[in-house]
Amino acid sequence: MAAPEEQELSQAQTEKLLQFQDLTGLESMDQCRRTLEQHNWNIEAAVQDRLNEQEGVPSVFNPPPSRPLQVNTADHRVYSYIVSRPQPRGLLGWSYYLIMLPFRFTYYTLLDIFRFALRFIRPDPRGRVTDPVGDVVSFIHSFEEKYGRSHPVFYQGTYSQALNDAKRELRYLLVYLHGEDHQDTDEFCRSTLCTEEVVTFLNTRMLFWACSTSKPEGYRVSQALRENTYPFLAMIMLKDRKMTVVGRLEGLIQPEDLINQLTFIMEANQTYLMSERLEREERNQTQVLRQQQDEAYLASLRADQEKDRKKREEQEQRRQEEEKVRQCALAEERRRRTLEEEKERKSECLPPEPPADDPDSVKIVFKLPNDTRVERRFLFGQSLTVIYDFLFSLKETPEKFQIVTNFPRRVLPCLPTEEQPNPPTLKEAGLSRSEVLFVQDLTDD
Repeated sequence: MAAPEEQELSQAQTEKLLQFQDLTGLESMDQCRRTLEQHNWNIEAAVQDRLNEQEGVPSVFNPPPSRPLQVNTADHRVYSYIVSRPQPRGLLGWSYYLIMLPFRFTYYTLLDIFRFALRFIRPDPRGRVTDPVGDVVSFIHSFEEKYGRSHPVFYQGTYSQALNDAKRELRYLLVYLHGEDHQDTDEFCRSTLCTEEVVTFLNTRMLFWACSTSKPEGYRVSQALRENTYPFLAMIMLKDRKMTVVGRLEGLIQPEDLINQLTFIMEANQTYLMSERLEREERNQTQVLRQQQDEAYLASLRADQEKDRKKREEQEQRRQEEEKVRQCALAEERRRRTLEEEKERKSECLPPEPPADDPDSVKIVFKLPNDTRVERRFLFGQSLTVIYDFLFSLKETPEKFQIVTNFPRRVLPCLPTEEQPNPPTLKEAGLSRSEVLFVQDLTDD
């Protein structure tokens, strides 16, 4: 069955797709489109999620197996500051309070009963977190629509990602849970959270994460922190190597009071944060030192390996040279033996020396290069090759030579050539009955 065709993108979606690709550097348009669709085409949330993935924080759409939030909330040393609602004043105030008390009690009692009964009919949809980044971004948009853009910088990511960033950067994390239905929420946002001094203080001192408890992500954090009333703020930091809640602020708190309370919490826990920084710095220095030692070891190892390689190359070169010398010696020995065998063969093939009284005989005295003299008789009718073979068979004769007459000086053609395949006889060469011939060494030539 063929897959359904993808819907065509609108012009706004196409612009967002190109902008997202430009911001993230992703090459696959399909991956860019899937990411934007997962975030309901919210480019800010999609980019934030992508950046978190690049920093090693898992994507909210590919989360690790679900586990409890890694925040220590059982520390009995947590600083808690609760602002109670002001008591009514005067006769008119108490009269209004007493008149409204039964109605208020009845309203909240019925509301709790309705919510309790509704759980059996329809499970709370907030219990299933499917798009945590979308929940946070949706809250930020609704907050800006209602209270404007002058507010602290909201962390655009999941609660877990905010915890990871605060832990990695060793910063305080202030968590704000927004109770939309609470009577003090609106006044807190307008009169406290969005004031210039609070905005400046939060932006320069800590990370700030917020979400509405009506959203699944906010509800999940609410179940972990277990607030008592709203507005609710929790200060979280790395303490004893665990992300720990070190301060809780609940109720309608004024700007100056909020800054004072947060400053008090930060100063009270500054030693823990400094200790964590020192420990991390020591770990980093140890890691750098270990890395330097590893690099030095690797450099030494590479130097030793290079020495071994050069040593092996030198040994191999010497071996090759020795082998070359040995092969040359063997070749020279083979050549010498072959030459001796050839001399013996030529000696055995020589015709017998004619007697001295033979009228056809020629007496030749050969003067060798080493100044020795050799005498032998030949017949006039024999070829000059016989003279050459006789001299070749002698041990004193060089390997290559030629026979030269003294006067007039000429080289006797003793070996066959292409122009003269059959060398002349002694008589044809013009030799007399008694001759002196010189043997010229041609070995160096």
